[in-house]
Amino acid sequence: MTAMEQHPNAPLRVADARQVKWDDSADLLVVGFGGSGVCAALEARGQGLSVLALERFAGGGATARSGGVVYAGGGTPQQADAGVEDSPQAMFDYLQQEVGDAVSAEALREFCERSRDHLAWLERQGAAFEGSVPPVKTSYPSDQYYLYYSGNETVPSFASQAKPAPRGHRALGSGMSGRNLYAPLKASALRQGVRLRTRCEVRRLVVDGSGRVVGVEAWQLPAGSRAAKRHARLARWTDAVHPYAPALAERLRRKVRVLELEHAERRLIRAGHGVLLSAGGFVFNRAMVTVHAPRYLDGLPLGTSGCDGSGIRLGHSSGGAMDRMEKVSAWRFINPPLAWARGVVVNAAGQRYCNEEVYGAKLGHAMVEEQGGRAILIINRALFKEALVQIGPGKVWSFQRLPALLNLLFNARRGNTLSQLAERTGLPRAALEQTLVAYNAAARGEREDAWGKSRGFLASLERGPWYALDLSFDSKLYPCPVITLGGLRVCEQSGQVLDDASQPIPGLYSAGRNAVGVASNFYVSGLSLADCVHSGRRVGAHVASLVRAAQAAQGAQR
Repeated sequence: MTAMEQHPNAPLRVADARQVKWDDSADLLVVGFGGSGVCAALEARGQGLSVLALERFAGGGATARSGGVVYAGGGTPQQADAGVEDSPQAMFDYLQQEVGDAVSAEALREFCERSRDHLAWLERQGAAFEGSVPPVKTSYPSDQYYLYYSGNETVPSFASQAKPAPRGHRALGSGMSGRNLYAPLKASALRQGVRLRTRCEVRRLVVDGSGRVVGVEAWQLPAGSRAAKRHARLARWTDAVHPYAPALAERLRRKVRVLELEHAERRLIRAGHGVLLSAGGFVFNRAMVTVHAPRYLDGLPLGTSGCDGSGIRLGHSSGGAMDRMEKVSAWRFINPPLAWARGVVVNAAGQRYCNEEVYGAKLGHAMVEEQGGRAILIINRALFKEALVQIGPGKVWSFQRLPALLNLLFNARRGNTLSQLAERTGLPRAALEQTLVAYNAAARGEREDAWGKSRGFLASLERGPWYALDLSFDSKLYPCPVITLGGLRVCEQSGQVLDDASQPIPGLYSAGRNAVGVASNFYVSGLSLADCVHSGRRVGAHVASLVRAAQAAQGAQR
């Protein structure tokens, strides 16, 4: 077992926090300074608390490398600018279909009702949003557009239950917008007095005789040292090359770990009123994925090196209950190109199993959980040509264009007849023909589509030649990104970590992907970042309320 797998150790137990020689202290310690961590820090600091953030890398986590989309609705100014009508009830009706039982109906309703306030709060910290909506559905819009349908809102089966509205609010700025969202939040936090220790890894919690979490044992590389500079450089390279060369990234990650183990110095830091674990998910921890979600090992981990489960394990080491750890989101996006979504996706038996217009995480879930990871896209020459046009230069992002182009050129098996296509793909001929007969009838308007596909996404595949693209989960030419959705079970009112008996662990909190939240069932673009804002602010506000209550009690005693 490696050092990474052994970490963290059991908590450091002390009889009384007052008898410990601490190296530093703050009202609230934030472990992991990504999306949820920075939001908690801002909220707590805004309510007068001293806050110290401890960050193993430079800060930002998966939030800074994300698309910077915040799922918000209920009638935001950006929606109004786009001429879109929305309400908290419509948002709730839609999200209830996605969130399921990950949180209670009461917690989801509060999330929806506070949505506009959260977006306005982000803007007060310096983030910016805009109400420009793209003309067609896409997995991620170009730099021209910043408000879009980021989930399944317009899919008929969802739209019949909730009035659709675009709620994917992408942070304004060029390129991938994660940095456009995180950078102003970090700057605001530091400007307001939040202290930040970087290259500082928390390896153990400190627990007193009553069972309260009173601090952390952190290991920090000396600021400005050669080891710290090399650590920063290697960490940047690791996250940059991972999507393209995972094996190389893993070798770099091991070098980062060696630097930490050989050069970091021990620090004991006291938490006056709470420790927040906000260190992300566990998708980069292969051992944890093997135990909790082995079906997803063939996916491409999405996030940063900090998404190694360390925060979840810290909470678990002190009695925190883990929940929904088997929940992983696999992103099998087939739009863009839009032409692909007008074809059909079949399993190994040549049968359709999903509406191809659905959000990529829903298609990915069906592919992995129900079909053994198989997804074979069938299109004809007309759609093939359309797809090439739709991914032309300047029309989509390079991360959308290059995989689609590679698969059209090198992963498309052609058949001049359906019988020939079936033979070349190993699909049952009769089943494949039957699938396309039914689909073509729906495309001609002779019947409703069996999977409820919208009229605009239907295309007749009667005329060949036909092409089959194997986009299965284990595809090397079309890697499938995955993120973990489970984490520590928390109180829905406070963010306190709960034990196996659903009792709060004094002094311990969790937020973001470190915890179970609204994004812990099915994934929708922007829902995770929105939950980071919601759950992070919740913790900051709760700790502040406890401090005020304690101060009031002391005042009364005087």
